Amino acid sequence: MTHSAVDSYGMTAERAFADLWSRTTLSAKGRRLLLLGLLVGQGLDEQVDVQLDAGLRTGELSESELREVVVFCTHYAGWSRGARLSTQVEELIERVRRDRSDRADPPG
Repeated sequence: MTHSAVDSYGMTAERAFADLWSRTTLSAKGRRLLLLGLLVGQGLDEQVDVQLDAGLRTGELSESELREVVVFCTHYAGWSRGARLSTQVEELIERVRRDRSDRADPPG
């Protein structure tokens, strides 16, 4: 596969996802929740991390909503996936709080 073919594919995929996320029937929050459920159910932990981070940092999902996602997904995706999701959520919340604290308290 040539370099230009890879770039073309990447641009096409990016455009398709942008179009999908810009549709108006579902909210961005609704899309994020659906996607999280699908990813958790499939055990795709790396993608779950990306979506959790995006949801919290954009303000689409609050800390309490992420914790509720854990409760809900645990019952449908199983206890082991729920436990992993709980760890992911708590680590993310701590990381985001630390990042925000670091920005609020400049060295000096």
